[in-house]
Amino acid sequence: MAIPVIEQAKAQAQVLVPLIKALREELGSERANALVRRTLGEHFRKLGREAWQRYGAQSAEDKMERTWKGFAVGDALKYEVLKKSPDAFELNVTECQYARFYQELGEPELGFLFVCSQDDTFFEGYKGVRLRRTQTIMQGASHCDFRFRLAQEKSQP
Repeated sequence: MAIPVIEQAKAQAQVLVPLIKALREELGSERANALVRRTLGEHFRKLGREAWQRYGAQSAEDKMERTWKGFAVGDALKYEVLKKSPDAFELNVTECQYARFYQELGEPELGFLFVCSQDDTFFEGYKGVRLRRTQTIMQGASHCDFRFRLAQEKSQP
């Protein structure tokens, strides 16, 4: 049985939060944050590529829908799909247990660094998918606005 993503994030926070605090003391916040973004970015980019391949020949919009269901397992997210088409997948996250967890820790800025800022790199692994998001619950907004543009995969001869 796979561990829900929200539970993975909570377990990772036990190590990442004290580590980034120590790195910030040694390197300063800007350099420490850049190091974390770069290092975690490679990890999340790889996870994105693997997920895209795992979902196989499904359409891009079906892959996106499946991805969001995976992120939401264990009531981690409540969201509403606004548009699902061959060229777009748009949704608003209205409740986020990731944000609630980091807010309870008193570390929403680190939650944004570890979770939200990795969305871009994760979806870089999705062929032809481009993300635009202007706000997050983690940063105090009422909802997260995910707007994906989808390029159709061309069939291989």
